[in-house]
Amino acid sequence: MAGRIRDEDEIVHLKQAREAADRAYNDALTLVDRALAPRPALPRPPRAFDQRQLHPVNQAWRVAPDVEHLLGTGWKRRVRAFVWGLVGPIVERQQHFNGVLVDHLNRTAPAAAEGQQALAATLAALGEYAAALETFQSRLVQYVQRITPFVDTKDHEVAGVARATMSALDGLSDEVRRRAEAAVARERRYARQVDELRTTVGQVEHGLLALRRELERLAAGGAAPGGAAQADGPRAGGAAAKAALDDAADAYAYVGFENLYRGSRDEIRSRLIEYLPLFEGASGVLDIGCGRGEFLDLLREREIAARGVDVNAGMVEECRARGLEASAGDALAYLDALEDGELGGLFAAQVVEHLQPDYLVRLLNVAGRKLRPGARIVLETINPRCWFAFFDGYLRDITHVRPLHPDTLTYLLCAGGFQRTTVRYLSPYPDDGKLQRIPLPDGPRTTTREERALAAAVKTFNGNVDTLNDLLFTHLDYAAIGERP
Repeated sequence: MAGRIRDEDEIVHLKQAREAADRAYNDALTLVDRALAPRPALPRPPRAFDQRQLHPVNQAWRVAPDVEHLLGTGWKRRVRAFVWGLVGPIVERQQHFNGVLVDHLNRTAPAAAEGQQALAATLAALGEYAAALETFQSRLVQYVQRITPFVDTKDHEVAGVARATMSALDGLSDEVRRRAEAAVARERRYARQVDELRTTVGQVEHGLLALRRELERLAAGGAAPGGAAQADGPRAGGAAAKAALDDAADAYAYVGFENLYRGSRDEIRSRLIEYLPLFEGASGVLDIGCGRGEFLDLLREREIAARGVDVNAGMVEECRARGLEASAGDALAYLDALEDGELGGLFAAQVVEHLQPDYLVRLLNVAGRKLRPGARIVLETINPRCWFAFFDGYLRDITHVRPLHPDTLTYLLCAGGFQRTTVRYLSPYPDDGKLQRIPLPDGPRTTTREERALAAAVKTFNGNVDTLNDLLFTHLDYAAIGERP
């Protein structure tokens, strides 16, 4: 329901955003249309330069007469000379002025004519440019008006092609997905068959190895594993040999179970390596339930003297084959046989969940006497507070007796006389396999009632996810650590 409300709100928001964009586009187009500049009114070209009086001016600028012709002879010459002396300078200055003015007019007339022609040509060019600019603006507005339908048409075409392409890709992806799922299913079937075959082959190999070693021991000494001699007759000896072979086969069957479900030797080493600092500088460390000897290997590499004990003879044989010191037998009986204060440390990984409560209490009491002061005891087991570890790891092994809560195991250590007890959680469940929270969007807080209700629902859901993850998927193992006072 919340998802549908969110989708409808998103559609409304998108529609409102599109309408706002359309209004803004239309407003901008209106402003462009109103901004069209009208063609300016250009002035008329000036009239042509008037040269009609230029020629008469060139002919009439000389006003002074010819003096020699004017003077003549006789007394008239003397009278005329006297008069010319009075008015001659004035007439000559007027004629000089007329000459300069005519010369100026002759020089200015061509320039004036050329300027009038140039101005007329410029006005004509400006008129043509204004008309072209007006036409361009008009066509630009028409283009802007027509481009929106064109773009929408192209969008519809591209969207149609995209839808057709996506439809084809969806069909192709469906086919590829079906083929991939079929391939994965076949691969899983093959992997399951290979695992089953590997388990069967491993069981057969371990069984054959057990049979061979028991036959070699019987051929060499003829004694049953429990120390019973064959003096009671061939029938008793045969029954003892058969029991010994059955015990060896059962032991190696559990070795195969350990190899399949507990992890490879390298995986176990990588998990146990973090315990080494707890036994730094110690000597005489005992590994109860040493298994295949991964921790004994690590201690030997650090030059820490150590030995192991395990009830599974098959695993003890694997340890001895690699040169490790290990004994087959009961852990409590092994500890009772040691001197008090003989051990510099005690380690037990994935062991205490196999023990009965009264046996575990006696084991811790005896261990407290056998450890030196300051020596540490480390007990690793499955974490029952993690439901995945309990239902997947604990219940798988039929040899488990009961799970131990961290508080319970810590109390038993304190009751056994150990001090400075701590709990170290190990093997965290990977985050990508846990229940996932719904991410809350960043940004300003929601304001509408629906958004506040949705945010509250998401917060509640994430809180439930965290609670379930704390119950289902925490640390798979833990170690209770104590110190001998």
